[in-house]
Amino acid sequence: MKAMILAAGKGERMRPLTLHTPKPLLRAAGIPLIEHQVRALARAGHRELVINHAWLGEQIEAYLGTGERWGVSIAYSPEGQPLETGGGIYKALPLLGASPFILVNGDVWTDYAYARLSLAPGALAHLVMVDNPEHHPVGDFALRNGYLASSPGSEGLTYSGIAVLDPALFAGCVPGAFKLAPLLRQAMDQGRVTGEHYRGRWVDVGTPERLAEVDRLLGGPPAGAR
Repeated sequence: MKAMILAAGKGERMRPLTLHTPKPLLRAAGIPLIEHQVRALARAGHRELVINHAWLGEQIEAYLGTGERWGVSIAYSPEGQPLETGGGIYKALPLLGASPFILVNGDVWTDYAYARLSLAPGALAHLVMVDNPEHHPVGDFALRNGYLASSPGSEGLTYSGIAVLDPALFAGCVPGAFKLAPLLRQAMDQGRVTGEHYRGRWVDVGTPERLAEVDRLLGGPPAGAR
């Protein structure tokens, strides 16, 4: 499968680190967050990557280049205006093709093995869920018998930012800014979104403190842009 890394966010909660450096290029254990993702996808055998970007995106292209250093091929989907997650993916669909693809957030760190990912017949999406972190105690969706429900209820888990999507999920969409979550909820209500509960290491790197947490997990130097 091809894979898309989401890298268009402005990273406002990471200021001042992101004033002059795009969030995906902030380093954990001396390596940019997005490079951790590129390496993990390459290890899993996913060689064709698509990366969207907006804020300071030229720095991302300059750093990653064609992806040859990691044995992958990278295509870029620049966004001139904020498109939200759904709109950004929709704009990149011509680069991703008609088959299901992996989607990963460029600002999460995990030891999840991407080679495990697949999409069940008839499903429009498969989401990797994790235990609710302190900053998101309610969760996003409920996982019941391998399928996700749009209301978390008392069984809510948090979406990890790792998924497999079928381009058919975006049928009927039009270019512009829109969120991904409503499309997922609609598909969940149709019983077409599967999920799994991952209990390994995972950090949503949304603040400088969480970036430092990844450094501690990896035993690296102090976090930040270098």
